[in-house]
Amino acid sequence: MRRWTPVVLAALLGAGPVQAAGAASTPAAAAMEARSGFAAFVAALRPDAEARGVTPRTFSAAFAGISGPDPDILARTRKQGEFGRPVWDYLVGAVSAGRIARGQAQARRLAPVLARIEARYGVPRWIVLAFWGVESDFGASAGSVPTIRALATLAEAKFRGALFRDELLAALTILERGDVTPERMKGSWAGAMGQVQFLPSSFLAHAVDFDGDGHRDIWGSETDALASIAAYLKALGWNPGLSWGYEVILPPGFDLARYRGNLADFAQRGVRRADGEALPGAGLGSLFLPGGLGGPVFLITDNFEVVRAYNTSDSYALAVGHLADRLAGGPVLAAPWPVRDARLDKAGLQALQSGLAGRGLYAGEGDGRAGPKLREAVRQYQIAEGLPADGYATPALLDHLRRRP
Repeated sequence: MRRWTPVVLAALLGAGPVQAAGAASTPAAAAMEARSGFAAFVAALRPDAEARGVTPRTFSAAFAGISGPDPDILARTRKQGEFGRPVWDYLVGAVSAGRIARGQAQARRLAPVLARIEARYGVPRWIVLAFWGVESDFGASAGSVPTIRALATLAEAKFRGALFRDELLAALTILERGDVTPERMKGSWAGAMGQVQFLPSSFLAHAVDFDGDGHRDIWGSETDALASIAAYLKALGWNPGLSWGYEVILPPGFDLARYRGNLADFAQRGVRRADGEALPGAGLGSLFLPGGLGGPVFLITDNFEVVRAYNTSDSYALAVGHLADRLAGGPVLAAPWPVRDARLDKAGLQALQSGLAGRGLYAGEGDGRAGPKLREAVRQYQIAEGLPADGYATPALLDHLRRRP
């Protein structure tokens, strides 16, 4: 993400491409039709914007120079990296040696600011820096797409229903309040803004003016950007007493069916941290095997779900957590990743979701994503069938499901 929760945006962008209602006879006619439809959309938007306090002057300035939808933005709705790639491939770019080095340099340069943010919001500086690094490479890649154009394109196409229309109205509200000008309001193709990639609704709810200049500036102020991340995580429920999770080593014969419990109970059952440190004596944890048996095993806490609320991808949340650990001086992952082809594609995941739904184990959408709902359904099926309950969706598991009456 809420920023859809800045933040449930990632879950919403895995849909297929926006389809045109009909085909025009020529490219020129199609372009004219698109501009006409876009102009009608903008005209219909104006009363709702004014009802939110957006003046005609602000509205006109926001749409100056925008005469139609952006075809490049519509084309980008087809896919999103953290959902389409295996987690191990996603981590290669998200937690690279270069990014770790840049993040540690930023930690040294901004140490006084980070200390004040940590004291105010109770979120560790390493987590804040990790979000900053994954979202915009520490402000270096904050996005150059005009936010109003991006949101208007998606809203007029009714991509994901009314979501982007609401976000467009929120963006106009931000302009009315004077935190940023239309020229500086830029970000990603999907409307996520600035160094922290907040959607406008999350900006309105959670952005802060930490440098005290009278503006909540997530575009040009590193201080405001970092503090806004921390403020948002605090609002989502970050627990200062826990990490996001730990890479762990399971003892031989460990019962994967008992995958939730107190961290102290996991320690008593022989689970140990891969870095040799002791598990905390308090708090709840859940086993997470993003590559199945034979790959890295993590004991994640409720803070992992806080990270997922910022972006619902498991790969994203794992990247943020692991990058935070590496920035703090932690080690590389101890366990190797599994055989690269031991995973289902989107069609296979949809077939698995359908099969598990038919057995009353899966109640989510048939979206072809291996998220927490599917992971839980897979575990329940594995437990019922006497299989190792790692929660990992594989071609072999789908074959097993198809063979069962």
